[in-house]
Amino acid sequence: MKDIDAIAALQDPVRRRLYEYVAAQGREVGRNEAAEAAGVARTLAAHHLDKLVQAGLLESGSRRLTGRSGPGAGRPAKVYTRARAERSVSLPARDYRTAAELLAEAAEEAGLDAVLCASARRRGEALRGSAAPCGGLAEAMEVLAARGYEPHLEGGEGVQGAEGEAAARVVRMRNCPFHAVAERFPPLVCGMNLALLEGLLGADGPVRARMDARPGECCVVVEASKNKND
Repeated sequence: MKDIDAIAALQDPVRRRLYEYVAAQGREVGRNEAAEAAGVARTLAAHHLDKLVQAGLLESGSRRLTGRSGPGAGRPAKVYTRARAERSVSLPARDYRTAAELLAEAAEEAGLDAVLCASARRRGEALRGSAAPCGGLAEAMEVLAARGYEPHLEGGEGVQGAEGEAAARVVRMRNCPFHAVAERFPPLVCGMNLALLEGLLGADGPVRARMDARPGECCVVVEASKNKND
């Protein structure tokens, strides 16, 4: 029941705003920054942030936020990041993760990578339905966010239409919805994930998905398709 207790900690609206802000940054966040983002006093933010650490939803550490070291650099400040542990609740209890791992193991042993990818691509197309391929990175980010990928433009730039997309053409994702299984069967599951997104976003549109693994993020990135004349 620990997962239920952890998720229950987010019932408080201030605590939830703080968690969502820290989780969305993909980096260490100090108390002052978190308090300002949530619109609350620093002392209240510190209280709720530490409660989130106790619940196992955040991890804390300390570092100097000034970027300086040595005498006069100031004392280290407490900082927070999203915890790596996964939390889920199912009532009554279900164990889909074990089923997924068993199926992945069987597919890997049978050499069914291509079959799995073809199936994933069809599923992505079915999820897209009759909609046209994504028209740009902004639309792709909305689709990815709805699927739980937590997309962000590399470098943190905002999407500002065509000009903004030209300035930052790569969308990375802080979350992989298949993380637990991907850790055990990376080639199989990452290939499946890529095929799924190809079908979901549309292979013939102005955006494309490709592999570009980076620690702590999804193994797939999305970018603006290059013109044939490039």
